[in-house]
Amino acid sequence: MSILIDKDTKVLVQGITGKSGSLQAKIMMEFGTEIVAGVTPGKGGMAVHGIPVYDYIAEAKKDHDFNTVISFVPPAAIKDSSFEAIDAGIRLLVVTTEGIAQNDVVEIIQYARNHNCYVVGPGCAGVIAPGITKVGSHPDRFFKPGRVGVVSKSGALSYEICKTLTDAGIGQSTVASIGGGPIWGFSQKDAVELFEKDPDTDVIVLLGEIGGNQEERAAEYIAKHVKKPVVSLIVGRNAPQGKSLGHAGAIVSGNVGTASTKINALTNAGATVVKNPTELVEKVYSYLNA
Repeated sequence: MSILIDKDTKVLVQGITGKSGSLQAKIMMEFGTEIVAGVTPGKGGMAVHGIPVYDYIAEAKKDHDFNTVISFVPPAAIKDSSFEAIDAGIRLLVVTTEGIAQNDVVEIIQYARNHNCYVVGPGCAGVIAPGITKVGSHPDRFFKPGRVGVVSKSGALSYEICKTLTDAGIGQSTVASIGGGPIWGFSQKDAVELFEKDPDTDVIVLLGEIGGNQEERAAEYIAKHVKKPVVSLIVGRNAPQGKSLGHAGAIVSGNVGTASTKINALTNAGATVVKNPTELVEKVYSYLNA
């Protein structure tokens, strides 16, 4: 079992005829993801890597059964296309697009919540269940099946940590890379909650960074509800105040979103906070073999 995606995940790709959509659709298919259709307005009737393309999701829905959509749609069109995807009754929407107007992000997330749909993103690498399926851009070779659930804002950080785990012989159940913010759909708290309930996840890895209060909210949930071991690495400890480091959400203002507030919150909640990837692997290994 895994969270968000599993062997029954069937995917539609929005923006499949674009450069990124076409490339990632091909890579996902090669990994084993079941992609049943694609959508690009004005390109209906085409095929991309053998995948039929439609003008609208409603048209694709008549011919195909899908429960997940991954979007490579430009920012200006993302709100309408996301609403269209959610209206199809999907359970998961992965939004890879960056640079979306914040008002649009808020509306997409609220619309999804009203329709019992998870939104991962925006600006995210997506989700991978090693050995099963993936809906996103994670490099396949860095991952292997296992019993460690990983959540990260940063795609690159999740790649690095999971490669380090994999090199140590430690596999992953699901890896969710949720994007750099500053507004998120699927959150670190949401991931921790699902990992706690997942019978195939034994250890939870929470990869955090400065900015926002996601880690603090996850810590509140961990303190009250989580019995499984949680190992956390917070990056950006030495970041100067007021400087954004890569992610829109990775900015410290006053005493909000600092590395120390996140580390203290997680430590007080019972999580094990480590200082580097090597220590993270050692702690995860010890919990798996306790």
